[in-house]
Amino acid sequence: MARGKKADKITTLQTTAIVVCFMLAAGLLTLPRVATEAAKTPDAWISVILAGVATFLFGWVIVKLSSRFPESTFYQYVQQITGKFIGKGIGMLIVIYFVCIAAFEIRSVEEVTSFFLLEGTPAWAISAPFMWLSLYLCMGGVGSLGKICQLIFPVSAAIFLLICLLSLNIFELNNLRPVLSEGVMPVLRTLKTTILTLTGTESLLIILCRMEKPEKATKAIGLAIGIAVVFYTATLILCIGAFSMEGVLSRTWPFLDLARSFEVEYLLLERFESLLLTIWIMQIFATFSIAFYCASLGVSQILNSSYSKMLFILLPLIYLLSQIPKNLNELFSFGTVIGNVAFALFALLPLPLLLISYWRGARS
Repeated sequence: MARGKKADKITTLQTTAIVVCFMLAAGLLTLPRVATEAAKTPDAWISVILAGVATFLFGWVIVKLSSRFPESTFYQYVQQITGKFIGKGIGMLIVIYFVCIAAFEIRSVEEVTSFFLLEGTPAWAISAPFMWLSLYLCMGGVGSLGKICQLIFPVSAAIFLLICLLSLNIFELNNLRPVLSEGVMPVLRTLKTTILTLTGTESLLIILCRMEKPEKATKAIGLAIGIAVVFYTATLILCIGAFSMEGVLSRTWPFLDLARSFEVEYLLLERFESLLLTIWIMQIFATFSIAFYCASLGVSQILNSSYSKMLFILLPLIYLLSQIPKNLNELFSFGTVIGNVAFALFALLPLPLLLISYWRGARS
């Protein structure tokens, strides 16, 4: 494991916080637009709830698979299931996925921060402190990740709740009516988009073996998905209610615009987009760090090399990959490709591996 520390364990609550933080990333600002664009009706919020159910089923399979190997990460036990050659190939695919996730998140931070907070600041000046802090955090292993996620999430939830409550002043319920006016097909059509946004349970493939009580993994993942569904459903409902469906479609970052659309004179901060960007950047930091940790640990276990060395080797590669998209549209396309790969890897792959492990009797 990371740095070879057997004592590097995480609690059930920390596991929940890690999965929630991994789910709540760039999608928090963009989901209202992409989901409404797919549904073409105000009913997109219903698909988030259905996607939560589907994600839990996928996550349950992941938990069952990892629970058969409670002392090993996915990179280790997949070689027991499929053989070393195929197992290492699958492991490298997972590593590439986590590297792409990290690159996408760091580029998202650059784009949003340079546009809304630090206009004219060079991209490297934004991403460099972010990445070096993450490197320092990951040096401490998954225990440090669990503690920082446990710290970040309550702050994020409190500010998110405050913004949601204040946005009710501009909320129009009629913008959500009539419900299911075009039937269930628009909702089903949006399922793919919302399921991709809720990806994050795949982190349990790596961290379940570090849980103090791995038998509570199902509880942790159920709670994490429930929290993420509440966040994303509230985001969709409030954005559509405030801006209407047409208004949401015309905005690149609808939820950020929602936080900018009201003022409260008697509070210390009259405008809340800075608060929202603060918690969003913290969430992105957590997501980046989790992906960075999972990728570095994967390479170190597949190649039997030093975890610490892999952190320093992968960091510049992640930055170079993040600079490939030339503009915001290419970045969104990159995110869509990552989502499609995530669905193929973590919705379709774990079940066959679980069945093969039963058939071959492979387990720790």
